[in-house]
Amino acid sequence: MNLAFLVGAYLLGAVPFGLLVARRFARIDVRLVGSGNIGATNVARAAGKRVAALVLLLDAAKGFVPALLAAKLLADPWWMAAVGFAAFIGHCFPIYLRFRGGKGVATALGVNLALVPLAALAGVVVYVGLYKAFRVSSLGSLAGALTAALVAFLVAPSPAFAWGILAMVLVIFVRHSGNIRRLLRREERRV
Repeated sequence: MNLAFLVGAYLLGAVPFGLLVARRFARIDVRLVGSGNIGATNVARAAGKRVAALVLLLDAAKGFVPALLAAKLLADPWWMAAVGFAAFIGHCFPIYLRFRGGKGVATALGVNLALVPLAALAGVVVYVGLYKAFRVSSLGSLAGALTAALVAFLVAPSPAFAWGILAMVLVIFVRHSGNIRRLLRREERRV
């Protein structure tokens, strides 16, 4: 049963909502515009804020739903964290798009909401504050993700959840390596 949860979470996480929603509502392939990323930030640039808001919600939901189901139906917190991580990895490396997916921030947010809501809230507050101050989504995303991991280590009901969130943050940082280089050179695009 645990393995079925992992596979199901990965396959749900791999659904490329950014690509599908942008095609449906704006008739564009987001992989061919802007940064080429299938996440909400690139969708906002290419198709507008309303379409991006829907993508953000769907990408978060595909992390939230499997993690919440695992938390309700599985006994071992490490398996719960692994299911959330599988959904997140599905978004970042989707089988449906030859393993070229998004950066995982919204899906990680959904996992965090299911497992450690206070960590998710702290990450969102930091993201919103930095985004409003600088209008640079990647800066807010990276700082928000790091904040969520730090808070998770303080308040998570199980160490498994905190380590799972930290694993997602490490992948998020790797997926943002180009953004980090641009931030250090002060060349990152504002939204």
